[in-house]
Amino acid sequence: MRMTTRRGRFAPTPSGRLHIGNARTALIAWLHTRAAGGRFVLRMEDIDKPRSRPEFAEQIVADLRWLGLDWDEGPDVGGPHGPYEQSKRESLYEQTLQRLEQSGLLYPCYCSRAELAAIASAPHGLDAEGPAYPGTCRRLAPAERAARAAVKTPSLRFAMPDRAIAFDDMAAGRQNAPAGTGGDFVVKRADGIYGYQLAVVADDAAMGITDVVRGADLLDSTPRQIALYEALGLPVPRFGHVPLLLGPDGRRLAKRDDAIMVASMRAAGVQPEKVVGWLAYWSGLIAQPEPVSAWELVPGFDIAKVPPEPVAVTDRALRELAP
Repeated sequence: MRMTTRRGRFAPTPSGRLHIGNARTALIAWLHTRAAGGRFVLRMEDIDKPRSRPEFAEQIVADLRWLGLDWDEGPDVGGPHGPYEQSKRESLYEQTLQRLEQSGLLYPCYCSRAELAAIASAPHGLDAEGPAYPGTCRRLAPAERAARAAVKTPSLRFAMPDRAIAFDDMAAGRQNAPAGTGGDFVVKRADGIYGYQLAVVADDAAMGITDVVRGADLLDSTPRQIALYEALGLPVPRFGHVPLLLGPDGRRLAKRDDAIMVASMRAAGVQPEKVVGWLAYWSGLIAQPEPVSAWELVPGFDIAKVPPEPVAVTDRALRELAP
């Protein structure tokens, strides 16, 4: 039997600069791929054009290279599955959308922002993806749907299957999502922007990604993405959701905090090996935070070594990394 080459990726959103939490996830994803002798892909998830900036994309590329990470395919090196910016791949998303529509798996949603806000204020059905949509427009009669279409441009929602979805996560363990978890989700917004779930599945499938290693904040997305893979008849990759890196206060790192930005550390004259050493220490890969290159970590890497709980950055670490 021919073995499939592992293909991993890092897919940041260029809506801000790269902070050490993003960099840690990138390092783990890169190590997971390189340890297996696989191919690594860099993809810019700039599908939401109003939020994305080319200068941030350029900065992310420079910061990753400064840390010692490389990739076999990406926006700056090209490759057989390009382009590697989502903003240039909309024809693929439209083709994917049409396949789902032809299968009867999409329906128009006319809910207003006020109606969706009311759903969000409900005391149940919440996850990291936001409130679970109760399927209001899924049950509209044809006449009511036509009446709403006359006054409002709809978004398109994917109808989740009425069954549980289970998968084994390489970092988070066995996951079981009951039927209806998260509710039906938007695959194309009323303003024409394609949804994250649709774009990421279409891209990972087209690029042959076999292993998706990303932050635990995206774990709730996975049942939805698996449902899309299966609806499209596509192979489902392996997933690994690593716990997040938190600030000293125990909160998620923020893109507005200059002290945690890789670019700020570069500007301050911190050596990249020192930053990688702290990232490796926070990932359970070395016993003490000491300077190390990314390639030195490849032999013996195992994603199982990554701590199962979120890790908080200490004030000592910030003093060393952001003098």
